[in-house]
Amino acid sequence: MILYKTNEEVELMQISALLVSDTLAEVAKILKPGVTTLEIDKIANEFILDNGAVPSFYNYNGFPFHIITSVNDVVVHGFPTKDELKDGDIISVDVGTIKNGFHGDHAYTFIIGEVSQAVLNLVKTTKESLFLGIKEAVVGKRIGDIGAAIQSHNEKQGYGVVRDLVGHGLGKDMHEDPQVPNYGRKGNGLLLRENLVLAIEPMINMGKKDVFLDEDGWTIRTADGSPSVHFEHDVCVKKGEALILSNYAPIEAAEKQNSNLNTSYY
Repeated sequence: MILYKTNEEVELMQISALLVSDTLAEVAKILKPGVTTLEIDKIANEFILDNGAVPSFYNYNGFPFHIITSVNDVVVHGFPTKDELKDGDIISVDVGTIKNGFHGDHAYTFIIGEVSQAVLNLVKTTKESLFLGIKEAVVGKRIGDIGAAIQSHNEKQGYGVVRDLVGHGLGKDMHEDPQVPNYGRKGNGLLLRENLVLAIEPMINMGKKDVFLDEDGWTIRTADGSPSVHFEHDVCVKKGEALILSNYAPIEAAEKQNSNLNTSYY
């Protein structure tokens, strides 16, 4: 079932989405070599609770942590651990919140220290593809237009576009219809109507598209061990131009102020 939101509901959803953005900005302030992803999980959870919300991911289908931290070859659903981050790591941090009965859910990939030009290009291209997909999230377009834009931009660089995981509708449930693949054909799929809220989230591998499920039953890794990058925004379909409910500006500002993070791909 496709659930279209009222304007009032979209406003409530934006509150949740912006809290996710602010949480990711708090994470950006503390990322550095030597920090564990469990420490990040604790700080993010406390920030969400302090702002009158609860983390969406905790106990979702049994998920045992408050946020998702996916390092290097982990595509998504990585567990926070006691392992320390190192110079040269890339980490996707995925955060969800529930406030006023609605979910916010988006992600950002950070680069810690020095990495190869190849990794910088992967992060840059994946982030660009997110916004190319968002441009297609307007009334009269179709789901396939979003996926086609993302797929084309990444495959031109020889990257693997993950097929096993997709974006999704968002609202009172974290995963609503429709699914939003990062691949597709222009003109195919659901016709987009106003006030459909989507989580658009390219998951792109430097190597092949293939992935596998780790022994913990959650963590998804690239089959060939290559790095993977994940960016995600919460987007409301509108006429002419999509409304992005989340906001990367505070994340990017914190990222640039943290000398341990590499923003040279901007």
